[in-house]
Amino acid sequence: MKVVLIGYMGSGKTTVGKLLAEELNLEFVDLDDYIETRLSEKIAHLFATKGELFFRKKESALLNEILDDDRDLVIALGGGTPCYGVNMDTILQKTNLVFYLRLSIASLIERLYKEKDHRPLIAHLKEEDLPEFIGKHLFERGVYYSRANYTVIGDNKDSELVKEEITALLP
Repeated sequence: MKVVLIGYMGSGKTTVGKLLAEELNLEFVDLDDYIETRLSEKIAHLFATKGELFFRKKESALLNEILDDDRDLVIALGGGTPCYGVNMDTILQKTNLVFYLRLSIASLIERLYKEKDHRPLIAHLKEEDLPEFIGKHLFERGVYYSRANYTVIGDNKDSELVKEEITALLP
């Protein structure tokens, strides 16, 4: 069994994924951490030195590697992972347990502004620019995120409740 969590940055994929893995007694894999470990380099540095195209190709290859792994896993993907190449098709071919953790723009802003210095994609933005930036991304990515087998709304819920909602949907 592979349980895959997708959604925008700050949606709680890693936090919920760890809770879910513990609940299900499965191993948890955060794709971003996996990439950094396998390539021995931080993602921000890969983007800066080798470019997004290089990163996305490696990300796709390593996503396939994880999805083809024989172990049962809970996998948290990067926010952009499902949106590049055939990644979403591949994910849906290899598991039917794909959960989109969906939050409103307001909730995402509230979460992301607190940690914006640790998020290279938004570190340069002012708080007043976040709604447009996030809204544009969600619009572009919505077609991919909406293909998930399940959508779990995370607004005004703690991670434990989101985990419980996902657990209730599992076979």
